[in-house]
Amino acid sequence: MSGAAEDGALPAALRFMLAAGRRELESLQDLVATSELATLLGQFVHDLQKERGWSNIYLGQPLPERLDVLEGFSAHAVHSERELRRCLEGMDLRTGAGRPRLLARIAHLLDALEGLPRLRRQVREQRLDAAQATAEFTRLIGSLLAAVFEAADGGMDPAVTRSLVAMFNFMQGKELAGQERATGVAGFSAGWFDAGQQATMQRLREGQQRCFAVFGEHACDGAMTLWTSVQAGTVATDLLQLRKVAERTGADQQVAGPLAEIWFDVCTRRIDAMREVENLLAQDLLQVCRQSIDRARAELDSRRMLSRRLAQLADSQPLLFSMQASTLDHPPPDGISPELNRSILDRVREQALRLQQLDAELAKARAALQERHKVELAKRRLEAELGLSEQAAHERLQRISMESGARLVDVAAKICPDLPQPG
Repeated sequence: MSGAAEDGALPAALRFMLAAGRRELESLQDLVATSELATLLGQFVHDLQKERGWSNIYLGQPLPERLDVLEGFSAHAVHSERELRRCLEGMDLRTGAGRPRLLARIAHLLDALEGLPRLRRQVREQRLDAAQATAEFTRLIGSLLAAVFEAADGGMDPAVTRSLVAMFNFMQGKELAGQERATGVAGFSAGWFDAGQQATMQRLREGQQRCFAVFGEHACDGAMTLWTSVQAGTVATDLLQLRKVAERTGADQQVAGPLAEIWFDVCTRRIDAMREVENLLAQDLLQVCRQSIDRARAELDSRRMLSRRLAQLADSQPLLFSMQASTLDHPPPDGISPELNRSILDRVREQALRLQQLDAELAKARAALQERHKVELAKRRLEAELGLSEQAAHERLQRISMESGARLVDVAAKICPDLPQPG
């Protein structure tokens, strides 16, 4: 007996226990598809980040050879987009992979992608400056990362959710590194960084630190070891030196334009190394999914074996079974042994305990996502009500946090207590 239709003759508790096991297995199988989607989103983000950075190089000095490089980066992004769309077209929207919030994010993403060809034309025709191009690419990448966020926030298995949380936060930190690359290209191309650019660079560095800290709390050992080696490498040293050069520039203390390409190269080597970490996170995510599926399948098989034993007894004699009414110290009148009764009760109790433990672990894994979501909600409200830019809204939250001594997430909760919380 393996299907729900064949469980009708079983005790109610066992039928519900089997149904829970089947649903858990189905949800984990859905998570495999969601994890694959997150991996493809990560590749597309990586290619768009590189295209965004080189677009600023080209806009700073639109040379034919620079356009050739830009065309190559765009081609990689087009390929990644096709792979992503192929995955989306293959999604079964009737299953758990079709969660409403995730589907809404994907719908928004697909709508945003319609503007990508126009953005590329505007860059090539130089109808945008570097800041405008960066903002447009960043909005599109933000839509991609929002879909990854929903994938992570909707996970129902703690181990899988931890892997998704690690991946999302690392991807977010990598995106801030990509924004730093694009902003740095614009500043070095101009020869100096104005006060606004300096503040942006500082905010992006601090944001990376926060994201990578959360990543470190949830990442697998292999990914953390690789990331530690990246941070200790020569690329990190070169980046630190160039950051100091950028901080010392001014209208009366400019640097040579060729530093823009050097900056791009150093940042790109660092971000490419980050992509290797992302790939390792994706491999770990898939492995965790498979392990969770194997565990859930083994548990479901064990419950089915118990149900078969009950069915055999039911075939040989009338089954008048009531878990609550049966006395475990004496053979019940229907002939079911005390050991079998105990087995059923033990399984039910074990499942209840395990679900409680899973809920606690899941809540802990989601906490980082929930805090981030609250901060983003508060920033959106400040932007809408006060007409602030994203940077200005974030800086206001930080200032209130420092002045009050409260955590950033607590400040955000006071700013928008009426907004729905993630879950």
